[in-house]
Amino acid sequence: MDSWMHSPWFWWGMALALFAAEALLPGAFLLWLGFAATATALLVLVLPISLPAQWFLFGVLGLVAMAVGWKLRQRNPPQPTDHPLLNQRGAQLVGQIYALDSAIVDGRGRLKIGDAFWRAEGADLPVGTKVRVVKVDSGVVRVEAV
Repeated sequence: MDSWMHSPWFWWGMALALFAAEALLPGAFLLWLGFAATATALLVLVLPISLPAQWFLFGVLGLVAMAVGWKLRQRNPPQPTDHPLLNQRGAQLVGQIYALDSAIVDGRGRLKIGDAFWRAEGADLPVGTKVRVVKVDSGVVRVEAV
């Protein structure tokens, strides 16, 4: 085996990579594994631990860290927000009224919302008709005449 894997530097790098991945991915799963890697690095720094034992230690510490995270989450659940649809652009559009940018012909047309154009589906309607958004699915707005 390579000697760099026996050093605490491997675990510091692993912890850094896990923390970086946590910053890029949603959730809080990798955060706890990052803490386990940090603890493993600290233990390898002060104790002569074989490589298989290091991985076993990391696994056990990972489970302990995730259990601690689970308990903390249960004690302090996320607070409801006053903007539940903040990052859900499509859901924010439901119920809104807009004028058709292009006629709906054979069930398909176009709707301008802000500075973006959305594909609209619904009953055939002429240009300029006021429509209400009733559903948004995969970038397509389902509309009905107001």
